[in-house]
Amino acid sequence: MSPLHGKHIVLGICGGIAAYKSVSLLRLLVKAGAEVQVVITPAGKEFITPVTLSALSQKPVVSEFFTANTGEWHSHVDLGLWADCMVIAPATASSIGKMAHGIADNMLITTYLSAKSPVFLAPAMDLDMMAHPSTQANLKLLKSYGNHIIEPEVGYLASGLIGKGRMEEPEKIVEALEKFFVRSQDMKGRKVLITAGPTYEKIDPVRFIGNYSSGKMGYALADECASRGAEVTVVSGPVSIIPGNPDVAVVSVESAREMLAECEQRFPDTDVAIMCAAVADYAPAEVADAKIKREHQDVPVIRLVKNPDIARTLGQVKKAGQTLVGFALETDHEIENATEKLARKNLDMIVLNSMRDKGAGFGTDTNKIAIITPDGCRADFPLKSKADVAKDIVDKILSLKN
Repeated sequence: MSPLHGKHIVLGICGGIAAYKSVSLLRLLVKAGAEVQVVITPAGKEFITPVTLSALSQKPVVSEFFTANTGEWHSHVDLGLWADCMVIAPATASSIGKMAHGIADNMLITTYLSAKSPVFLAPAMDLDMMAHPSTQANLKLLKSYGNHIIEPEVGYLASGLIGKGRMEEPEKIVEALEKFFVRSQDMKGRKVLITAGPTYEKIDPVRFIGNYSSGKMGYALADECASRGAEVTVVSGPVSIIPGNPDVAVVSVESAREMLAECEQRFPDTDVAIMCAAVADYAPAEVADAKIKREHQDVPVIRLVKNPDIARTLGQVKKAGQTLVGFALETDHEIENATEKLARKNLDMIVLNSMRDKGAGFGTDTNKIAIITPDGCRADFPLKSKADVAKDIVDKILSLKN
């Protein structure tokens, strides 16, 4: 039985020549057992008739906000709540721009803005439109909102040119949807603990020792695990972001010792722990009760003491069946340092990134990683968005046999 069996799917069709492929896509979705509601833009009806789509879906096609002859109102809110997912294929440059900026001037865009479920877009347009900076910026913005982009193919286009912009084939779109619904349950029943962000170690009431971690990688991992059915808790240092997934629980801490206490409390009941936080290695030995005034004192000498190693502490009490994942951000001798940490901390895998890789490290929206396991295997990945890196990390976690 297809993972799409019994799913409610809104199929959005925009005004492009690739709309002819939407008929095949609709047939395949219905054949897989999905219940499909077609929402088509006014321009889309110039390329394919609602009669054809209605015959295949066994549902009236929705295009306008209300039916002219009866005044029946079509609720985009109800459609957004009904859907298990929304697929817009083809997604034209015009509709992509409207979705990115909330220009709700037709039924399809208002339904998108009301959707509570995952949204997939299959862009289709000529190669110059696809490559234009505005289109690329809009797609990047939509992806940052959590939308899934099914990249177009390189091939013959309506203009007679050859390039990237040809809508992905219906079979591949259905395959992407099926993979998504399988992945959405592959961590169901697991409890996941993630640390994220920096720690701040107080010098006095207004100053601290810290680092540049934004928490983006840890929060991307939290969203990914939650989207795949896990019960997720993030123990987070001070950051300015929130989870994209409302099911993620966040416990806010400031210092390394506070983070350790929260992790020690939760780890015994955890199936997977991912130590992604950039924990300060050192903290001031003494914390001043009042702000240190430079006018009345000599330059202060701050004596440092080692902070606890949270990952190693958990590794010492790890039980059979638990998975412990560490991170290593290195500036030199990357592989050697990460491999040493993997063994010393009793980790099941370590995620390595290097400050020498452009686009990786603190504060970026991208990352470039290698994953090393105790058997000596190493998997290298290209530069990707942190959301896509999170997918790779979780896939690897699920492949481990502890």
